[in-house]
Amino acid sequence: MTLPEEFIYFKIPRLLITDPKFKHVSTDAKLFYGMLLDRMGLSAKNNWYDDYGRVYIYYTADEICEDMCCGRDKAMKLLAELDQKKGIGLVERVKQGQGRPTKLYVKRFTTRTAPSKPVASPPDDFAPCPDVGKTTSRGRKNRP
Repeated sequence: MTLPEEFIYFKIPRLLITDPKFKHVSTDAKLFYGMLLDRMGLSAKNNWYDDYGRVYIYYTADEICEDMCCGRDKAMKLLAELDQKKGIGLVERVKQGQGRPTKLYVKRFTTRTAPSKPVASPPDDFAPCPDVGKTTSRGRKNRP
């Protein structure tokens, strides 16, 4: 049984709203982060895992524009605000080459620092998939 669309909500972590370290993050970027978390659940259901078992999503600038009711500049600004290189570090963007969409990795909002270079094993700063329970990759349970 699926719920009617008016009963489906985006979840935004409370600390993202209340923690002083996120006070400079715009409200639109916080909402967008909640939308990214929601997409992670769909990606997990579709088995979109990389070689390290991390869930990734695709979210094009055009889709962001449509979902956030904004122009391309604003969409790119939201991505940059959350990006690990330019912004707060809640999203890692991995370009795949010409004509292919950029992979987005949504990171935990509680992470203090982002990794500075790729690592051989999956980093600990990727968010769990909201619709898959307490797993961060196929079959592995989160550690306390």
